Amino acid sequence: GRARMHGKVIAITGSVGKTSTKDMARAALTGQGRIHAAEASYNNHWGVPLTLARMPRDTDFAVIEIGMNRPGEIAPLSRMARAHVAMITTVAAAHLEAFGAIEGIAHEKGAIFEGLTAIGTAIIPEDLPVTQILRDCADAAGAIVIGFGRDGTARLIQASPAGDSLKCRARIAGEVIEFTLLTTGAHFALNAVGVLAALAAAGADLREAARRIGDWLPPKGRGAVEQLGDIRLIDDAFNANPTSLSAGLAMLAGLQGGRRVAILGDMLELGPDEVELHRAVADDPAMGSVDLVHAAGTLMRNLYDALPAAKRGIWAGNAAELAARAAELVAPGDIVLVKGSKSSKVSAVVDALRQSGQRPAPQDER
Repeated sequence: GRARMHGKVIAITGSVGKTSTKDMARAALTGQGRIHAAEASYNNHWGVPLTLARMPRDTDFAVIEIGMNRPGEIAPLSRMARAHVAMITTVAAAHLEAFGAIEGIAHEKGAIFEGLTAIGTAIIPEDLPVTQILRDCADAAGAIVIGFGRDGTARLIQASPAGDSLKCRARIAGEVIEFTLLTTGAHFALNAVGVLAALAAAGADLREAARRIGDWLPPKGRGAVEQLGDIRLIDDAFNANPTSLSAGLAMLAGLQGGRRVAILGDMLELGPDEVELHRAVADDPAMGSVDLVHAAGTLMRNLYDALPAAKRGIWAGNAAELAARAAELVAPGDIVLVKGSKSSKVSAVVDALRQSGQRPAPQDER
């Protein structure tokens, strides 16, 4: 358990990217002693204690993921974890139904710093409208604060696409570090900078961590790119909120080679602004590079109706209806993003694309 363990504990929370960031930290720590990390996304009031209880006494580095759905959930879990370093990946419009406003979410995420050990380190995202709230929470906890992002103490200098990977350069802990990621998602590069800053703060070897982070792969359903017969698929169907959808569209826009198709399901739990938050996706800068949008669900209908006619593909009432027409959604050579909230069940479309196996039927120009 936590009480017997004398190694370093790193806690991670955030509206988007907790699990992939935790996995990234685990990969980057390979070869630096005994590592203990949460399984799957064990991040709630039973997953966190379970992860801590299973921690071997001789653990050198532990990586704990802390999640939330309701106000008040993070503080007790963070006090249980007693982390030396706590990282917030980002704060986004997720669970707005429960929190009312993004400021409320920021205060709740900032509660992760309440459990830090004496002279702990807070790793926070720069460039957010609520960065100052996170900084205030960290200051109140007496933490050393390191901001990460395109600005900040830990700074991404460059992320250049090279095939299906990114060649990255960053300034972390006063050093210029180079690393490669097996993804083209720029948001992953920013999180990697935060992870490396967190590991350096926890006393890990930074250059070794930068080398090992190149072994990390995005998990299934969370932005992994795969070749499915004649199409390339970005399977990001695990979950969605406006921030992660924008990152997914940017990733789609950045891939070269064919027609870019987005297949989108409803984003849930967004509260009273849900209609406008869906409609506004039509104005996302990356949408300019997307050729065709298929949509499922009554909320995504708002985006669908806001698109120029040329970009409108098929709209269906739910993901199952869209999945049944999988062969009509794509054509050979397409690059396809699938994204939606978990309960929108848009992963059914991914399964259907896999079954229609690999060889989607040829499609007439609409």
